[in-house]
Amino acid sequence: MRLLIIGSLNGQIGAASQIAISRGAKVSQVDDIEMAMASLRAGKGADMAMIDVNLPIKNLVSMLSSERINLPVIACGVNADATAAANAIRAGAKEFLPLPPDPELIAAVLEAVSQENNRLVFADPMMKDVVALAEQIAPSSASVLINGETGTGKEVMASYLHSHSNRADKPFVCVNCAAIPENLLESELFGHEKGAFTGAIARRIGKFEEANGGTLLLDEISEMDIQLQAKLLRAIQERLIDRVGGTKPVPVDIRIIATSNRDLAEAVAEKTFREDLLFRLNVVTLKIPPLRQRPVDIDVLSRHFAKKYSESNGLTERHIDEGALAKLKENPWKGNVRELENTIHRAVLLCRGDTITDEAILMPDGSATPANSSDAGAASASTMTGDNGLVGRKVADVEKDLILNTLDHCFGNRTHAANILGISIRTLRNKLKIYSDGGVNVPSAGSEQRYPVRA
Repeated sequence: MRLLIIGSLNGQIGAASQIAISRGAKVSQVDDIEMAMASLRAGKGADMAMIDVNLPIKNLVSMLSSERINLPVIACGVNADATAAANAIRAGAKEFLPLPPDPELIAAVLEAVSQENNRLVFADPMMKDVVALAEQIAPSSASVLINGETGTGKEVMASYLHSHSNRADKPFVCVNCAAIPENLLESELFGHEKGAFTGAIARRIGKFEEANGGTLLLDEISEMDIQLQAKLLRAIQERLIDRVGGTKPVPVDIRIIATSNRDLAEAVAEKTFREDLLFRLNVVTLKIPPLRQRPVDIDVLSRHFAKKYSESNGLTERHIDEGALAKLKENPWKGNVRELENTIHRAVLLCRGDTITDEAILMPDGSATPANSSDAGAASASTMTGDNGLVGRKVADVEKDLILNTLDHCFGNRTHAANILGISIRTLRNKLKIYSDGGVNVPSAGSEQRYPVRA
């Protein structure tokens, strides 16, 4: 855990930093927001920032956003009233911590940011085999490719690999290749010099340099533009990177972990992924099985999430009865662990009393969860024997209806829809742009989802 402290508050934040250090955090402190941004641009990364509530928090959040620096901000204040705390949250702070610091409260915040969201929870034999292989290769510096469906926990596995490696005390830096626009990804990875392009207001150290000595996670690497893949290959082979607008190469020492929800061998055949880069990345491949193939983990994870969200919502612990567990194990879990987590969170909020029954296992709109039964499969096969009204229709029209109906089913979630359709998120976005440009009403991302009102 790397903690950046902004401000002093007459030494009170310094006292908080000592508590953080005693809990294993690495702390750096600066006087103001400008110095904080300079530190982050210089590659001195952080996992969380604590800032004096009297400083312009909104400015900091805005600057972080404009420079695509993902950093949770915690506001701190001495004898601050409720209005100051509320204003800090409105300005973009994730939490407000009163000072003088409470050791247990500081520890809880640090754990929430650094540990809980990356805890590897499993018990199923299939997952035990994968973890055993991960532990065997973790101490090496070999590149690792983690493959699995969306939501199976690939990033959590990458974090687990880093924490069990010889680089565990060095930075663990993540880049989501699917979430960053193509024209900005090169700068994000390799950094840029001041004035290298419009908006480059200062030198910015890229993720390669920020991760120097540690581990760099390239999440959803299959979405990276093939031209940038060539530069990535050179960086991996020669351990040198070129900042955008730079005049000389910069040496780096990092371990690469990449993830993909697609079969990269197929992407190579489709000429959307470089074969030589694939060979460099998959010295070892960890394939995480989908949740539907791990029935023991459905049980273990459900209980884990029930406890987690009972605590986070200030409720007595909700226990899951056998009827609810049986219903959970019938679900195909197309969204895997991420979908299960959301379902249990919802059940914690909707259940009556302290027990989660099958009545609380619902979809986001309040409808029943799907069952992965043989009857459903037989019905599907029976339907496919007819023409389903497809005869006489153009392939492009059928494809459009399939994509839009799937997107609507996923409440606008592009990643989930692409996974169900078996296409890349980039392909899906390109299709949706064509439909939108043609005047078709495309479901928006993050559509409103309403919970049912229960008596």
